[in-house]
Amino acid sequence: MFLGAALLVLTTCSVALGSDGLKPQIPSVASFKPSRGSFELSPVVQIVVDSKYASHGSPSLFDFAETFSDDLKDIIGYVSLAPVLLSPFVPGITFGIPTIYLTLDTSLNYKLFNGKTTDEGYDIEVSQDSLIVKSSAPLGVWWGTRTLLQQAALQLADGEKRVSFPAGSITDSPGWEVRGFMLDAGRHWFDASFLGDLCIYASFFKINEMHLHASDNLWNPAFLYGEGNEGWKHLYAAFRFQPPPGSPIDGLVPHKNESWTKQQFTTMQETCAKHGITVVPEIDTPGHSLVINQWKPELMENGAPDHLNLSYPETIPTIKSIWDEFLPWFSASEVSIGADEYDASLANDYISFVNEMSSYISSKTGKSIRIWGTNEPSKTMSVSKDITIQHWDFPGDDIPIQLLQKGYRVINSEQAFLYLDGKTSEGGQFPQELDQDLIWAGAPGGKGWAPNIFSPSDPSNNTSPDDPNLRGSIFALWNDWGNNATTALEIYYQLARSVAVFGEKAWAGSDVRQTALTRAQFDAAYPLLNAAAPGQNLNRVVKPLYGNVVLDLPGTHSVLTTHVPSVGPPYTLSFSVMPDDKTPSTGLLFSGTDSKLHVANLTFEATGQLYALGYVLPTHRFTTVEIHATREYTYAVIDGDEAHPRYWHTLMDIWGDYMALGNMSFAAPSAQIGGDGFRGKIKDVKLTLGA
Repeated sequence: MFLGAALLVLTTCSVALGSDGLKPQIPSVASFKPSRGSFELSPVVQIVVDSKYASHGSPSLFDFAETFSDDLKDIIGYVSLAPVLLSPFVPGITFGIPTIYLTLDTSLNYKLFNGKTTDEGYDIEVSQDSLIVKSSAPLGVWWGTRTLLQQAALQLADGEKRVSFPAGSITDSPGWEVRGFMLDAGRHWFDASFLGDLCIYASFFKINEMHLHASDNLWNPAFLYGEGNEGWKHLYAAFRFQPPPGSPIDGLVPHKNESWTKQQFTTMQETCAKHGITVVPEIDTPGHSLVINQWKPELMENGAPDHLNLSYPETIPTIKSIWDEFLPWFSASEVSIGADEYDASLANDYISFVNEMSSYISSKTGKSIRIWGTNEPSKTMSVSKDITIQHWDFPGDDIPIQLLQKGYRVINSEQAFLYLDGKTSEGGQFPQELDQDLIWAGAPGGKGWAPNIFSPSDPSNNTSPDDPNLRGSIFALWNDWGNNATTALEIYYQLARSVAVFGEKAWAGSDVRQTALTRAQFDAAYPLLNAAAPGQNLNRVVKPLYGNVVLDLPGTHSVLTTHVPSVGPPYTLSFSVMPDDKTPSTGLLFSGTDSKLHVANLTFEATGQLYALGYVLPTHRFTTVEIHATREYTYAVIDGDEAHPRYWHTLMDIWGDYMALGNMSFAAPSAQIGGDGFRGKIKDVKLTLGA
């Protein structure tokens, strides 16, 4: 279990030590009481799990310890870690080398801001010889290990040769129970392994939920509501859970190649759980149900192909059969049934359906449900208070302060603060990442957003951080324009900084703790921690051969495999190419794990979509091509003509109203040169970091 040097992307940022000896990190630590000395991580370190509690929890304390060991080696390249050791915990006893203990103390009692008990708090006790991470439950210990890793990463990024933790005691716990992000996977396909990597990354910032919106359709009013129009039958709609062959609901999945098998989803859930994140799945009904009605048109509400007819006798039994198939897949104690934007004139039908599904899912599995905030005008019925309401909109949604006062449990997903949209949004309504000005100082009083803040302008619509019914917050990234609008990595680029700033605010709030980060402290720490986040490589960072050069392959090639699977932007990929004049438009110039470049029209392929540059390579001579990419765009310079760069674009249908042009960012396809029937010559390939 030895590790070569881990690669850290160093920047000019520097994070100064706080007055207590800890570097400001994301999220901030509630309290640290320093003492004398420090615990230095020498090249040989032992991680010890208290054998009394090793098997407690699922994942267990030992499971978390093994992941922590891998992450420690990932971040600190100079350490050698022996296998994680099981041993009784005896305070003050070490093994002759620096020792990190992980243990439980069931007498510890951590509180959320509302006074409710949480298992996610932790204590860290640091002396010169040992470092002890303890909590009332394994999950709290896990978050304590994230604190240690961040401190280590910040020290190394600041040029320290060795990592040392100041002696003293840390006590920390989250302010709110729910701290999550939602990803619209209904309108955009994501591979399960990518979702697992997102969990690993988000966990580094103490996010504890990933809400997967797993069924939906593109919205085009002319197709959906045009009189006599049957365009709804062909409008893109998707259901991402793939039933086994022969299942009675097999026809529900129109895009089998864009759905998760049970094994794929289970593996992804396990990856997330091993990093402290619960996956909350959503199957959206009775609105947003076009994919169900394309399968069974008889369930459709007349004149609204994306709505279910709840009064039709077979509708609710069909929805129950869908949940029957997939509830055994889901490890979370809660699921979302969506239930937003339904016909207000059918309020009682809607409320009856929501309450019936709540009772049904609870009776089958013991799970509770969530629904998006709604405002169904009924004078005789109300949604059960067993259901959590995820508020998202003023004024179409119920007013959250009133819901809280009535005794409903509420999760804050208010779109004014917490909505993003893939690549663009109608009229620029939503930003590409969480609005930093709004998050840090846009709330009433200029104190910044926190989960108790629902309105940026009206304090009467906000509540206190200790509201007993406020469960926390989830920010959302929608994909209204479908698969072709973005690549999976572009979605990560939108999420990366947002996850971190949300992690701070959802854990520590804005004005409760004196130790909460300032914006300047966050801005200094974030790029360093983003670069160091262990267990995944969503930045697609690679170690150069020399300088900033990743590949340098002079001479002519037909098919060649490299050691570099993919390189994230910014980069420059240069080469010369002469296709065969007999088969000039087939085959690959380059391929990698995230993208491919086809010779035909210089077409990039990513996330299953094709993006043509529209340039036809001549067959009688070599053409020089330089591809430049950043996280915002990708363009080509042909034969050195820098005055006329050619950009790769996508064309997005904005709700059937107009077409919008967007730039595309692609990872460099660097795993293989040539292939897939390409005939011709490629020469002088060079891939460098920086655009």
